[in-house]
Amino acid sequence: MTITTYEGDLWRRVALSAVLVAIAAGGVTDLALDLPSDPGFFHIAFELSLLALSLGTVVWLWVGWATTRRSLATVRHALDVHRAERDTWRARADLLLRGLGEEIDAQLQRWGLTPAERETALMLLKGQGHKEIATILGKSERTVRQQAVAVYRKSGLAGRAELSAFFLEDLLLPIDSRP
Repeated sequence: MTITTYEGDLWRRVALSAVLVAIAAGGVTDLALDLPSDPGFFHIAFELSLLALSLGTVVWLWVGWATTRRSLATVRHALDVHRAERDTWRARADLLLRGLGEEIDAQLQRWGLTPAERETALMLLKGQGHKEIATILGKSERTVRQQAVAVYRKSGLAGRAELSAFFLEDLLLPIDSRP
């Protein structure tokens, strides 16, 4: 889908204005040609109203276009501000998430987990089941269950819920609510 910009439509604005000005010029020419023959009040009034309508429409359109251009500039500026704000937030969030990931991995190492057990623990934290982990890692489901049991034993936690709570319990609380 192609979206034309307001600035790219200048030729359309000029063409429409030229048509309306040509209509007004035709009305003036017709009026000038009719004057020697005394066309009557209503005929002159009608042609003058067409002339005024045509030129008034040109003015109305150009004022509207100018207003639209200013409005578009305001919206573009606001969009740029929001994009910059979004990019700043994403960069900060990426940094924090990277730090969180590093801290989780460091804690898994402090518990003395093997690389395979750490990998299983991370997948459990992501909410994946034993069968899903086994498929992803190309291991048997029994091996994954044994690694999960080793994770819980070495960490001193009772299961998946406690493992998740250990790392994520206070993650989304407001700063004022944290102990």
